[in-house]
Amino acid sequence: MISQLRLRQRNAVIRAVRLFFEERDYLESDTPLRLPVLAPELWIEPLTSGTHFLQTSPELCMKRLVAAGNAKLFQISPCFRKGERGRLHLPEFSMLEWYRTGIDYMDLIEECEDLVKGVVLECGGSPLFPDLAGRFPLDISFARLTVAEAFARYARCSVEEALSEDCYEEVLVDEVEPNLGVGGQPTFLYDYPAALASLARLKQEDSSVAERFELYCDGIELANGFSELVDPIEQRRRFENERRAIVAAGREPGPMPEKFLAALDDMPEAAGIALGLDRLVMVLAGAASIDEVVCFVPEDL
Repeated sequence: MISQLRLRQRNAVIRAVRLFFEERDYLESDTPLRLPVLAPELWIEPLTSGTHFLQTSPELCMKRLVAAGNAKLFQISPCFRKGERGRLHLPEFSMLEWYRTGIDYMDLIEECEDLVKGVVLECGGSPLFPDLAGRFPLDISFARLTVAEAFARYARCSVEEALSEDCYEEVLVDEVEPNLGVGGQPTFLYDYPAALASLARLKQEDSSVAERFELYCDGIELANGFSELVDPIEQRRRFENERRAIVAAGREPGPMPEKFLAALDDMPEAAGIALGLDRLVMVLAGAASIDEVVCFVPEDL
């Protein structure tokens, strides 16, 4: 069970997050947790609830709200993923997601940096976080590194070699990620291989990469964002590829998210991001494990 200090720290971070979005005129959405269909994703396995699924992310529902004319949305909600348990993982966790029209992934990188700095500013003066200002000085500049640059700097092989040898995730996790965001400087890793961004727009000047980024702090992935793919034909093609990969892995892919695909016809240019709220609390509180910053872990129930 969470300690009183950690619960107070968690509440302070959530208040600061909501304040940030309220000051920027975002609307807070509250979409269903139990859904008849999800986006097909090879690396994420959902939990079932009767004939439905528990959401792995509020992404599809939130994008349908954006397509309906809501230009700036954020949401804090529980998400569920099968088989995830470790120092940084839980099968049920809290996600912060936000979407904004009229911007791309580079604009969203700036806004994500503003969010983290805004939360640090709001919480840093509190006795709940006595060393936060020292660990995250507000004048710090977040680093930016392409995936290709990160592999060239830290990995035993290039991105292309890792993809061709089917060891990209292994190399990323074991060799690249531990070096990202260390030394007190958060790092944005951006321009991901096109094959690893099924919902992101490809970069116009280089279609081998997608307009996707992730934020790292102390070697911990905090957020994943991108310029949204708003072409329903291309999105269907990518979903079909994911479904085939899921079948090849011996799993049932579930139905195609037809209502989401139909909504893409009305989806404006936009960018969106998912940020692990528990991990953000963990990093800002200086906790060693995600277990410290959630009210209950599965083993407590």
